[in-house]
Amino acid sequence: EFMAGLLSNEINNTEKISVLVAECKRMGITILPPDINRSGLKFTPEPSCHPERSRAERNGVEGSRDVSGQVARRDPSTSLRSARDDERLGAIHFGLAAIKHVGAGAMELTIRERVSSGEFKSLEDLCRRLDSRIASRKMLESLIKSGAFDFLARERAELFACIDDALSAASAAQRDRALGQVSLFGDAHEEIAPVRQRAVTPWTDREKMLFEKDLLGFYVSGHPLDAHAHLLASGKYRTIASLNELADRSTFRVAGVISQVEKKFTKKESKPFAVVWLEDLSASLELVVWNDVYLECADKLVVGNVAGVRGTLDLRDEALRAVAQNVRALSSESVASLRVSEEPAPLELHFAPETSSDELREVRAILASCRGSRPVHLLFHTADGDVVRVNAGIDFCVSPAPEVEEKLQPWLSASRENGAVELTASAAA
Repeated sequence: EFMAGLLSNEINNTEKISVLVAECKRMGITILPPDINRSGLKFTPEPSCHPERSRAERNGVEGSRDVSGQVARRDPSTSLRSARDDERLGAIHFGLAAIKHVGAGAMELTIRERVSSGEFKSLEDLCRRLDSRIASRKMLESLIKSGAFDFLARERAELFACIDDALSAASAAQRDRALGQVSLFGDAHEEIAPVRQRAVTPWTDREKMLFEKDLLGFYVSGHPLDAHAHLLASGKYRTIASLNELADRSTFRVAGVISQVEKKFTKKESKPFAVVWLEDLSASLELVVWNDVYLECADKLVVGNVAGVRGTLDLRDEALRAVAQNVRALSSESVASLRVSEEPAPLELHFAPETSSDELREVRAILASCRGSRPVHLLFHTADGDVVRVNAGIDFCVSPAPEVEEKLQPWLSASRENGAVELTASAAA
């Protein structure tokens, strides 16, 4: 509740919200994406309650969320159970008023309609039930892009393409109601048939995440760095937060997502350069990319791109700043090549035709005592000059430390690959 209160106090400050969301994640608090049927006007704690109770609340049977997002009209008999549930809060629902371009006033009226008449069943249902001055195209675009209609299990791109048709159908229905043309039974709240679904190209994960970042201040459905987790864990790059541990003018390497780019020109010679904001999962960094580096990487300085940066730290001010020495885009191909290059070469052990069982048991004992990540291949040389290669298996991978090779030195003779026969087996066999 404390973190929900802090987030609500900064509801009009997207940058501050992104900082608080990162802190929530560090604390193990999940930030749930906006939901037109579940979110309140501001940030609200989500109780970890029984599924049946959650379903009842969503259907307005046991209680409904009021404008603030709190549950109202709850059966008193559930108060004790509710108190126990509220003690296990582990998530916060994103406040609808915090979404850019929707308007707090419009969201307040939307929530009032939801509380009084039940959850919205579709995009068309929302347009029908709200005045056209409230349900504007801009508001609907922002709600769809931010994931507030994901409960419909329809592609966001397809919903986005249906906005005009939904608004037109709702406008016609409202016009008919104004003229008194209701249904045969006088029901002024008759349903509007869902707009025919369209065949559109779904938005890519990158497009979805960029929309979320722009409208919410953080990524919901994923993070651009997810595809590069192996690279970030390889030790080649520091976290941005760890740069605070370095001395001024220290050189470093970091990787992150480009969140903002400002292109500028030097005063004297009008040479182009850029100020770039790079962020990873720990913090953000302001980078100055001077002209000599800028000319080499200008095409890579695009918001949403994942980049690796080598730079020099500038700690003259309180803010974390640096000067870029090199900037390169990190693609999925570079991550794949890293994985291949990081795969240690197998340790090859050679055995003559007259190798005894005792010798094999000795080697097996050494391998078992030096467990690690480096694979081991056993090469058995036959009297005919052929070589049979056996993969010792994952249970007999060894440490890459030099002392391991020292122990296995008698079997590290030059490899004779001609005529090798590839097999896969377990040394335990």
